[in-house]
Amino acid sequence: MTLSCFELGERMLAVEEARAAVLSLVAGPLPAERVPLALAHGRVLAEDAISPLAVPQNANAAMDGIALAWPTGRRDEDAPAPRFRRVVEIHAGQAPEGPLAPGECAGITTGAPLPPGADTVIMREQVADEQGADGERWAIVDRPERVRRGQNVRRAGEDIARGALALAAGTRLAAAELGLLASLGLAEVAVHRRPRVALFSTGDEVTAPGQPLPAAGIFDANRYSLMALAAEHGAEVLDLGILPDALDAIAAALARAAAEADLVITSGGVSVGDADHTRAALAEQGELGFWKIAIRPGRPLACGRLGPRGVPFLGLPGNPVAAMVTFLQVAAPLLARLQGQQQGRAPGAPERLTALADHELASRVGRVDLLRGVYRCDGDGRLRVAVTGAQGSGILSSMVQANCLIEIAPERATVAAGEAVTIQPLFRFP
Repeated sequence: MTLSCFELGERMLAVEEARAAVLSLVAGPLPAERVPLALAHGRVLAEDAISPLAVPQNANAAMDGIALAWPTGRRDEDAPAPRFRRVVEIHAGQAPEGPLAPGECAGITTGAPLPPGADTVIMREQVADEQGADGERWAIVDRPERVRRGQNVRRAGEDIARGALALAAGTRLAAAELGLLASLGLAEVAVHRRPRVALFSTGDEVTAPGQPLPAAGIFDANRYSLMALAAEHGAEVLDLGILPDALDAIAAALARAAAEADLVITSGGVSVGDADHTRAALAEQGELGFWKIAIRPGRPLACGRLGPRGVPFLGLPGNPVAAMVTFLQVAAPLLARLQGQQQGRAPGAPERLTALADHELASRVGRVDLLRGVYRCDGDGRLRVAVTGAQGSGILSSMVQANCLIEIAPERATVAAGEAVTIQPLFRFP
């Protein structure tokens, strides 16, 4: 039985336990809405897409050539090349006028429907045309021993049969999925509403890009990384800017965010320092569930709910890498659940592969280490992985260089060179 987020007390949680607790904050996906197919990229289907027709709806030619009924039975190798009377030309988008009689063929272009009586298409390069004395046109098949009955024909419904499940509810719509729905003639689809994510940074030292940088200041990298991650995971972002290290300001921002958003995310101020007010503001505006997980980077991570609607709240660490890593471990699965996304693996679990370590990897027993890595396929077809370099939680360039996170289980103190290790591939634009 999974404990709710609010039955976990002050203890440090394992990553999987924390992820399950975060997912328990929402009962299910957001309501559905119908949108034009052209606006559905990245959205998640709210209902099964059932094909209203066979795709393709007719048997059609897979290449240019001639369509005919290929004779059955064995053929004498010494017999002359087969000849077929060419009676009609059929182009893509043009319906055949009538059936072919035995010994007849139709010139045909790629995608054109086969006429009744035809079962085979022979490519143009294998056919010689001949004009008869009476004006009739004949097609002579070269190298007929290479012809196989049924070749070069796309069967009706070979992609999707009429009434078949084309895409299941919970499928995120990318390029291939949108093309498939368009091939069914669907102009709009039912998708779950995008989650609204309110997001702000905290800290007196945090400065917006474009503003003068104080001598003791840092530019606000977290908000831009997290806004992009939220958008990549299907969210609509409400940018609430930067808040000072002041309890009243943070509490007011949380109250506003809880009234407008489906999920509230902050970065910084969730540890136990004198200027860390986020947890106190959360206690004022809602309820704290837990704030420590056994992970590096990202140990201080506050989770709770806000306002009368019980809006989920995640207070991510202030270090840039820790903020991104913890978002991927707990916020991304929560966004997937809000959108009804079915991932085909354990609920909320990130995608995982196995790779061989190029070199020794150090860890610490008792917590999950998530190192930034680069994986590749070696000459023998095996996945191998190496770290990007320095692994400090403030070294944002380690995330830029990485194409995966190397996940070292809490019971392992080291991974030896050549040993298998789990990796989580990272999304990257091409």
